[in-house]
Amino acid sequence: MGSGIGRASRSFHRLAYGAARALNKVCIAAVLTLLLPLATHAETFSIAALGDSLTQGYGLPQEQGFVPQLEGWLREQGHDVRVINAGVSGDTTAGGLSRVGWTLTPEVRGMIVALGGNDLLRGIDPANSRANLRGILEAAREADVQVLLVGLQAPGNYGPDFKADFDSMYPELADEFGTHYVPSFLAGLTDGIAESEAMGRFMQPDGLHPNADGVARIVATLGPEVETLIDRIEAASQD
Repeated sequence: MGSGIGRASRSFHRLAYGAARALNKVCIAAVLTLLLPLATHAETFSIAALGDSLTQGYGLPQEQGFVPQLEGWLREQGHDVRVINAGVSGDTTAGGLSRVGWTLTPEVRGMIVALGGNDLLRGIDPANSRANLRGILEAAREADVQVLLVGLQAPGNYGPDFKADFDSMYPELADEFGTHYVPSFLAGLTDGIAESEAMGRFMQPDGLHPNADGVARIVATLGPEVETLIDRIEAASQD
């Protein structure tokens, strides 16, 4: 009887061991099934913000500038995206062109181009600005990087021809290169309020750069456009 019990016990252990192994495999397969979609969407990529003092965050603590606020806004919307601050105060389109090559590092999949304000302040020929912006967009195309081009409207004090040439270069280049386009970086400042009120509430004392609240309004308006850029990046990665 003792030997019969021993054989039964050994058989039971073999069955239990086999069942445990089978259950283990089922559990591992179930875990992998759950984790695979997460791994597929876990890739973090970067968007470079190539611009001037508005992008750089002039006059503000680092965490209140455009890039940190935009990155925070995007993460709140569920986007696992890093935004790189490639803004240099005082930069022109020529400066942006000179450094776009080392801005487009391998992890950069998208780029916000917001340049031209300092060209305008210096009265640089719009033909030169257009050529510089074209060079930036060509570099992005060669690197297979999607672009959001942010435009700017010139005042009339340089004459109607200058204004027409300057204003038209952004939408025309966006059309030529097939980039996403937004007419103005500062559009969110005056949404729903008078320009004079916006100047008092959302600008720094210099009257040229937004304060932290102004940046937040800019991000709230520009953020959905950056989401469109992200959609284009993800679509391009599936081609």
